[in-house]
Amino acid sequence: MKLILKYLKKYKLLIALDVISVLGFALVELGIPTIMAKVIDNGIVHNNIPYVKKMGIIIVIISIVGVMGTILLGYCSSKISTSVTRDIRNDIFRKSQEFSHSEYDKFGVSSMITRTTNDAFQLLQFINTLLRMAVITPVMFIVSLVMIIRTSLNLTLVLAITIPFIIVGVVVIAKISHPISETQQKRLDKLNRISRENLTGIRVIRAFGNDEHERIRFQETNEKYATISKKLYKLMAISQPMFILLLNISILAIFWISSSMINVGSLKVGQLTAFVDYLFHAMFSIMLFSMVFIMYPKAEVSANRIQEILDEEPLIKNPANGVKETEIKGSIEFKDVTFTYPDGEEPVIKNISFSGKKGETIAFIGSTGSGKSTLINLIPRFYDVTEGSIIIDGVDVRDYDIKSLRKKIGFIPQKTLLFTGSIGSNIRFGKKNASDREIEHSAKVSQAYDFISRKPKRFNEVIAEGGTNVSGGQKQRLSIARAVVRKPEVFIFDDSFSALDFKTDAQLRAKLKDETKESVVLIVAQRIGSIMEADKIIVLNEGEVVGIGTHRELLKSCSIYHEIALSQLTEEELA
Repeated sequence: MKLILKYLKKYKLLIALDVISVLGFALVELGIPTIMAKVIDNGIVHNNIPYVKKMGIIIVIISIVGVMGTILLGYCSSKISTSVTRDIRNDIFRKSQEFSHSEYDKFGVSSMITRTTNDAFQLLQFINTLLRMAVITPVMFIVSLVMIIRTSLNLTLVLAITIPFIIVGVVVIAKISHPISETQQKRLDKLNRISRENLTGIRVIRAFGNDEHERIRFQETNEKYATISKKLYKLMAISQPMFILLLNISILAIFWISSSMINVGSLKVGQLTAFVDYLFHAMFSIMLFSMVFIMYPKAEVSANRIQEILDEEPLIKNPANGVKETEIKGSIEFKDVTFTYPDGEEPVIKNISFSGKKGETIAFIGSTGSGKSTLINLIPRFYDVTEGSIIIDGVDVRDYDIKSLRKKIGFIPQKTLLFTGSIGSNIRFGKKNASDREIEHSAKVSQAYDFISRKPKRFNEVIAEGGTNVSGGQKQRLSIARAVVRKPEVFIFDDSFSALDFKTDAQLRAKLKDETKESVVLIVAQRIGSIMEADKIIVLNEGEVVGIGTHRELLKSCSIYHEIALSQLTEEELA
C-alpha cells in the first residue's frame, strides 16, 4: 500500500471530489428507502395523495443528485487510477534507463516488460476498485447500521450474526490467494519470455524445424499459467455466491421475525421495507469492501514486484558533479584495467594497459571469449572496471556525467539494432538535430547511400520492426552512419564490419580514415583484413594482452596473431 499511497498523494483534489461524490451516492442509496418507508406508512396507507406527490418530487431531486454523484465518482476514480498507473509506468521506464547491464541480467527483459504492463494494470484495477469501494462502503455501512438500529433493534441481531461469517470468509480467501497470485505473475514472466524468444528467433526455429517443439513448450507454459489463473479466479468467485446465500438467509430470517412483530403492531410495513433495503446496503457494503481485500493480495504481489524495480540501486552511478566538458579532445588510456562480472568469480580481463590519441586507430583481435567486447563495454560504462582506470580526454570515465561521457562516444555494437521508423530517423538517433545534409554525408561515409538512393522513398523509407526489411550488411552500414553523424571523439566498432563484403569493407575504411582524423578509433574484429592498417593492434588471449604492435610487427613477435593470420591471409599477404 505504501507504493499506491505515495502516488495517490499527487491527486489530493481529485480524491476530495471522489469523497464528495461518495456522499451524493450514499444520499440516494440510503435516502430513498427512508422516504419510501414514509410514503408507504404515511401516504399510501392513509390514502394521502398530496403527501405521496410531495415525497415523489423529493425522490426525483435526490435521484438527480445521486446520478451526478455517481458520474463524478466514476470520473474521479478512473482519472486517478489511470494517472497513477501512467506515473508508475513512467517511473519504471525512467528507472530502467538508469540500469546497467547487470540489473537487466538480474531481472530479465521479459520480467521487466511484465512489471511495466501487467503488474501496473493490476494496480490500476485495484486502485479503481479502492476509490470506488473503499471510500463508499464505510459510509454506506455506518449509515445503514444506524438506520437499521433506529428502525428495529430486534432485527439488528440478524445482521450481527451474519457479518462475522462474511469477514471470516474474506480473510480466508485473501490468505489463500496471496501465494497463488505470486505464482501466477512468475508464470506470466515465463510465458512472456518464451513468446519473446519465439517472435525474435522465428527464423532460427524454422530453419532447424523446431516449430513443433516450441509450440509444445509454449503450450505447456500457457497451460500452467491458465491452471493457476483458474485456481485464483475460482477462489475469488466464491465470494459472490457466499454473499448472496447469506443475504437470502438473512432476509428469510427477517421476514420470519418481522411477521410476528407486524401482527402485534410493533413494526410497520414501510419500516420493514426500509429495513430490508438497509440490510441489503449494509451487507452489500461489506461485500464490496471484501472485494478490495480479495483483490489486495494480487495487487500487493504486483506492487512488490514494481517496488523491487524502483528500489534497485544501479551499480553504475552518475556522479553528483560529473565532468561535462574537457579541454583535451580525442584521447583514451587504459591503466591496469581488470574486470570481473558482478556474478562472476574470475576476472574476464586482467591488467589491460594501452593508450590512443587523436587520429589513431587501435584494433583488438583474439579468439572467441578473449574479452574483446567486454573491454570496449567498459568505455561507455555499461559496466565499471573492477581495478584500474579508463581515462578519456584526461578524465576517469567514472568522474564524467554519464550523458556527457556517452556523447563523446560513437558506439556501433556487434548486434546491430534498428528502430521502427524511417531510415532518416534511425540515422538521426545519433544526433537529433542533424540536418538532411549531415544525414546524407554520414550515409555516404558508411557506404549506405547507394542502397538508400535505390529505395522509392529514399531516407523516408520505413524500417520494419527489428529492421527485418533490410539485410545484415545494410543494418551495419546504417548503424555506422548513426555513429558518424554524431562526430564523436571516440569511435567504437564492435565487430561492425563482419556482414560487409571485402570491397564495401575497404571503401568504408577508406572513407572513415578521413572522417575520423579528429577522433580515436577502436575496432574489435575477427578479420585481420579489416585491421591491417591500424596504428596499433592489441592481441588478447583469455583476457590478457599477449601482443601489441602493427600488423607487420605482430607477424614476427606474436605467435597467436601469426596463427590467426595464417588461417585468414594468403602467402602474398603474409609476405
